[in-house]
Order: sequence, then C-alpha cells, then structure tokens
Amino acid sequence: MIRRSKLAVPLLGALALAGCSANLSDYREETPVLKLSEFFSGQLEAKGIVQDFSGKVVRRFTADIVGRWDEQGQGVLDELFIYADGSEQHRCWRLKEEERSSTYTYSGSAGDVVGEAAGSAEGNALNWQYKLRVPVSGNEWVLGMDDWMYLVDDQTLINRTQMSKWGIPVGEVTLYISKTSDTAQRPLSEDCRLD
Repeated sequence: MIRRSKLAVPLLGALALAGCSANLSDYREETPVLKLSEFFSGQLEAKGIVQDFSGKVVRRFTADIVGRWDEQGQGVLDELFIYADGSEQHRCWRLKEEERSSTYTYSGSAGDVVGEAAGSAEGNALNWQYKLRVPVSGNEWVLGMDDWMYLVDDQTLINRTQMSKWGIPVGEVTLYISKTSDTAQRPLSEDCRLD
C-alpha cells in the first residue's frame, strides 16, 4: 500500500488551483477599462482583510491612499494602513505606466518589495507579481504576491492577492478600494514625492 505524506494532499490541491487560474486576456473586452493613472489619482480609501492558509481572517485594516502621476507615466501611491489592533504601516509605491496597443504595462517598487513588481492590464483587470518582505513572529519572510485588481466601476476596485512561500499558498489579502476625490485630501509623505 502506498502511503501519502501529510503535505501531498494540500500540495496537489494548490497545484490544481494554480492550473485553473484565469488569464488576463479573459478580461480584454470588459469595461470600464482599468488604467492605474486614472483610478489611482487623487484620494482613495480601502478596507481589507488578511487571511491565513486555512481562510481564517487574521488581520483587518483600513487604508488612506493618495495617488499622483506626471505626464511621462510616472506615479506614486502613498499608502497608510491602519490595522484593527491599532498598528500602522506606511508604503510608498513608485510606478511606471506604459501603453502598448490595448494593453497597459506596469512596473513598480516600494521599500518592502524585493526587486521590482511587474505586470499588465487588459480591459477592467490587472495582474502583476512581486516579492514582499513581511514580518512574521519576529522573523522576516519573503512572500510571492500574485496580485489581481478588478475595476467594478469608475469609483470602485477590488484587489485580491494570493501570497505564497516556496510556491505553496500561505494566505490571501482582499481589499475594496473606493475613489473618494480626484484631489488629494492630504499631502504626500516626504519619502513619496514625485520628482
């Protein structure tokens, strides 16, 4: 009789799910069209949860986001996360947007991102991947982030991110982001200014 390891069943499940993932081109005809420099411009707010590998919600948060872009497609997202336990986290994304026919390509960096994030958008969806340094029980893990954004309407975006370590899913982040004003309601942080 063949014995299976305790890791085999979850690993096979993860591989099966990976094989069923959507392609960005599936969203090519969907509207409204997602262009980060349009949606992430001005003042936004987000509400979200972090789930562990079992689906249990382990963190809840809100976020205050300010976005600015220049005419060359360079942008910044100044994000302030406030968690339910009272802790705060700041992240400054520096982004580059390029248009190639009906596709927008993106690259980005932030202080806790290893290397560069890269991806593209078609129709109302964007998919990009990056590696993020995350504090876990006094240690630092580098997690793979598979980030999908879906523009619901001109003022609402849903962001789902699968987190993995060594290719094995370890959690998920879900955010609901609302655009509240075309004008920023607070100044950009000192480390997040557009040059």
